[in-house]
Amino acid sequence: MFLEKNTEIQRFSAFQSFQTVMQGGHHTHKIRWLSAGLVIICIALLAPWTQNIRSKGSVSTLDPQQRPQEVNTMIPGRIVKWYVQDGSMVQKGDTLLEITEIKDDYLDPQLTQRTAEQLNSKNAATLFYKDKAATTNRQLAALQQSLEFKLKQINNKVKQYALQVQSDSISMNAAANLFNISQGQLKRQKELYNSGLKSLTEYEQRQQYYQDAMAKRISAENKFYSSKNELLNIKLELSAASQDYTEKISKVSGERFVALSQIAIGEGEVSKLRNQLYNYQARQGFHYIIAPQSGQVLQNIKAGIGETVKDGEQLLTIVPIQFKKAIEIYIDPNDLPLIHPDQLVRIQFDGFPAIVFSGWPKASYGLFNGKIAAIDNRIDASGKFKVWVTPKEDYRKWPETVRFGTGCQVIALLNNVPVGYELWRQLNGFPPDFYKKVISAKDQSVKKK
Repeated sequence: MFLEKNTEIQRFSAFQSFQTVMQGGHHTHKIRWLSAGLVIICIALLAPWTQNIRSKGSVSTLDPQQRPQEVNTMIPGRIVKWYVQDGSMVQKGDTLLEITEIKDDYLDPQLTQRTAEQLNSKNAATLFYKDKAATTNRQLAALQQSLEFKLKQINNKVKQYALQVQSDSISMNAAANLFNISQGQLKRQKELYNSGLKSLTEYEQRQQYYQDAMAKRISAENKFYSSKNELLNIKLELSAASQDYTEKISKVSGERFVALSQIAIGEGEVSKLRNQLYNYQARQGFHYIIAPQSGQVLQNIKAGIGETVKDGEQLLTIVPIQFKKAIEIYIDPNDLPLIHPDQLVRIQFDGFPAIVFSGWPKASYGLFNGKIAAIDNRIDASGKFKVWVTPKEDYRKWPETVRFGTGCQVIALLNNVPVGYELWRQLNGFPPDFYKKVISAKDQSVKKK
């Protein structure tokens, strides 16, 4: 069999292709190239690779006052004149357009003046009622003083007649005692006269004394009862005077309360008219639409003159030229744990040339640095979290010509791993190796020691 094999080799050796294939030096050259390729592949697989997260974003700003703002009308009206056009540059406070009223309640050109006249009239009426209230206060004070004097006067008379009644009572008792004495003397005188011991003249004199005593007693009783009756009359006068003055004071108090009520009503109407006047004056200021910020006018919704607009309707948009640039990107929830504030990111702006090697950031060209400024705690409708990126100009400044809404690519740099490990991770769909180990307080204290 060996002889047969040698015979076959000798038969094919006559061909040139057989001789070229079977040359030993050629096989050695291929083996060398294959070995070199394997070595290069191994070295490439062991080369360092920076893990990263890529996301598309757009240029914006963190300050809401510097974002594009819609300019709306506060009141319904009709456009009278435009002062700007699309693309115009305006400063804060510039007049954009003028509108006029279309409601019947505000068509009067002298509306604010007439409302001011009504306000002045109502103020004057309120002042009149205040004067009336002040007059009633003075009347009340005078009536209170008169009542006090009157009561003092009548009380003095009451005391005077009370003493008079007491004096008359004493006089009446004295006259009654004198009468009793005269009556006893007359009785004894009569007995003596009947016995013949006294003369008729003496008896008649005694009768005269008796009649005088009776007259004095009757006069004293009349005077006592008259004084007592006068005291009752004075007390009735005191009650009548008090009631009379109470009625007068009540009447004046009623007029005072009416005046105060009118004052309160007038002040309420004055406040209402002041509010209306202020609203009318403020409404006149809404006839001119003013630029809320400096920027460029875009997207005029209404065109021409004579078009009507509703209250709150958008008229145009102003985009600021100068603003603090920031980038808003959206991160998948699977990558969110790998993002943290102040983390370094690399940015490629649309329209600016760049050579990007995401795994070798030092070899990239045309990229700009940024840092994570804020991360939203709420997921949006697309199922992602919004992340804000601000400039980190330690490497190079962001381009001045980047405008609001410019698109960009953001690359968040993570951990450095071998290329082979990154390929294995990508093939298996594992997350990047960037979870940080939480250091406990005990470990920190040991580390400090």
